[in-house]
Order: sequence, then structure tokens, then C-alpha cells
Amino acid sequence: MKRVVVTGLGVISPVGNNIPSFWQSLMEGKCGIGPITAFDTTDFKVKIAAEVKDFDPLLYMEKGEARKQDAFSQYAIAASSQAMKDSGLVSGENIDSFRLGVYIGTGTGGMQTFMTEANKLHEKGPGRVSPFFIPMMIGNMAAGNAALKFHAQGPSLPIMTACATSTNAIGEAYRTIKHGYADAIIAGGSEATVIEMAVAGFTNCMALTQSTDPACASIPFDKRRNGFVMGEGSGILVLEEYEHAVARGAHIYAEVCGYGNTNDAHHMTAPDPDAAGSSRAIQMAVQEAGINAQDKIYINAHGTSTPLNDKTETKAIKLALGEETARKAHISSTKSMTGHMLGAAGGVEAIATVLALKNGIIPPTIGYAEPDPDCDLDYTPNHAVQADVTLGISTSLGFGGHNGCLAFRKFEQ
Repeated sequence: MKRVVVTGLGVISPVGNNIPSFWQSLMEGKCGIGPITAFDTTDFKVKIAAEVKDFDPLLYMEKGEARKQDAFSQYAIAASSQAMKDSGLVSGENIDSFRLGVYIGTGTGGMQTFMTEANKLHEKGPGRVSPFFIPMMIGNMAAGNAALKFHAQGPSLPIMTACATSTNAIGEAYRTIKHGYADAIIAGGSEATVIEMAVAGFTNCMALTQSTDPACASIPFDKRRNGFVMGEGSGILVLEEYEHAVARGAHIYAEVCGYGNTNDAHHMTAPDPDAAGSSRAIQMAVQEAGINAQDKIYINAHGTSTPLNDKTETKAIKLALGEETARKAHISSTKSMTGHMLGAAGGVEAIATVLALKNGIIPPTIGYAEPDPDCDLDYTPNHAVQADVTLGISTSLGFGGHNGCLAFRKFEQ
């Protein structure tokens, strides 16, 4: 089996549109949540979200190209461009184009485009629907546009598993390289759902907090939590076969060393309170990674700030690692700062996990004030802490019962 490493990172997020600003924001405990500016919220129960700020697609593509892409695809292209530049890979030069793949998923696809064109159809008739409606809206087009931009002709697999999307995309990319089907894959996810239809839908299925105070809206593992905050953006990693990376002198951030993928088969939206599926996904990832007694562990938890998720995830961590190991682990939910980025969440959180390993610093769970007896582990409250961790775990739990877990190791030559 091949070894797989991370050689490039890229991010568009509510707390920074590049890796340095994103990481600095996490270290400072910066909250990316605020009043929704994308539309008038007068008639909405939910008034806040974690929006991407000051994003300029023209930094990454021509104006004509940008006009033919939904925001979710623009975010993905921007984050992929950063990651590819960071990696130093150039298709046809230092990698065979048929050995370079793209695994970029999304939870919802081009919802803004769908809403815009549906309104045109209703108000002006079918002749006014854009000829670019379908290629702008369908969920595979972030991956398709990235493959086109980077001339990646290898394995291409856009994944859609709700909030577990990015984690599954990265995990499946890891397996593809590990088994020799590609030398490198651009992997992660993207989302742009701070729009009327998505906010209304998530509100009416009782998923979103109705808090109007950004400081105590996304408060994972806190007893006061009452729903998640909608986020958006993109998180992309370049995964590469170890020998290929070493041969070209690439900078290596961390090694991907484990992946778990299960389903609760319990409920459309609620997690299984027994945590059987989610704990199994974590167990699969850490067993493949070869956890040992000397490992110092960081877990970037799914941590959505919903009553059921955080309680269930705490139980899953204990079941998977054992009570003693779980209590020693450093845990945090960066959703306290970024909100819940849905299909992009796992990608952004994998990046945070990799950077925690590389830099020896654990990002905090901000807004934490009132402990919950059902959530009794170390969630790194409010302030980043220094810790020389060796094993990083990133978990994602999605609607439909999807569970994904990635394990990374601090890179040693």
C-alpha cells in the first residue's frame, strides 16, 4: 500500500479567505458569525449566519468564467487554486494529468442558481431560464470546473453526503491514492447556502439556532446550545502519494493515515443516540492509523451546537477511544467560529486538524460558558492551547445518517 500525505491547503471561510488569515483567526478565537447581509431577514426567524466576507472571484478566474459559475463552484475554484499553488503541482509538468484527480463534493450544489432561475421561470416563463442553469446548478460542477482548470484527467468523484461530504471526499481520495489509482487528488468540499430558501428550510426543520447574539449562537458542547449557525465557503487539500511528493521535493504538512465511513441507519436527520455508527467510524480511522499509548490526540469534533449531536458525539468518542484516552484528548469544534459550513465543513476542519498537528497548537471552542454533564470532555474552551499532538482526528456526521472520520499523523521524515 502507498503512503499518502498532504502537500497543499486552500480555504475560503467566514474567518479568512486564505490559510494564514484562517489559521490566525482560529488562534485568536475570532467569531465569523454576524447578521445576515445576503438578503432581507425581516420575515425570517433566523437573523444570523457565518457568511464569507470580501470574496473576489476575479482573483482566481476571468469575469466571463465567474458569471458561468454558482458561488459554491467559485469558492471551490478559489480554494483549489490556493491548494494547488501551495502544493507546487502542475499537470503535465511534474505530474501525469491522468494521475491527478479531483474529489470535490457539496451538500446542496448551486442553490442560489436554482432559486434565481426558478423565480425567472415563475415570473417570466421558460424562455428566460438561463442556458447555463444546469451546468451552474448541478452538484458535480465544482469538481468538473476544477478538473478543467487544473487539467486533472485522473479519477474524479464528486461526493454528496450532506455534512459529511468533505470528509468522505478526502477519505475516498486517500483510499484511491493508497491503492495506487492516482498520484495526487484535489479533495474537499464547497458550499454557498446563506440564501433565503436554505435558511428557511433549515429553520423549519428545527436545525438552526434563533439566537441573535453571535457570541452565544454557535456554542458546541455548551449546555445552552440550541441549534447550529449556517456557514459557507470551501476547504480543499491536495493529497499526494508520499514517494511522488518526496521525489519532487514537496513540502509535506501531515500524513493521512486512517479513514472511517459508516451510516447510522437510524433517522433522516437525527443521530443515533447509541452512537454505534459514529463511534465505529472513529474506531475504523484510528485503528487504521495505528493508535498507540504514546499518542497525544487532537480531535476536531463535528460539534454542531445542537443538543443531540454534541451529546451523541461525546459518547461516540468515548466508545471509540475508551474513557481514559477520550479524557486525555484535546477536543474542539471550530464551528464555534466558522458556523456549520455543511458540505464544506469537513474540508475546512481537516485543514484545521492538519495545522494543529503541524504547529502544535489546538484551536479553541469559543463561546463556551456553561458545562453540560452529558458533554464532559476537554473541549479547549475559549482559548487556543499549545500541545505537541501526534495524531489528529476530524469527525463529520451528516443528515441521512452519514458518518465520516479522518485520521492524520504529524509528519516525520
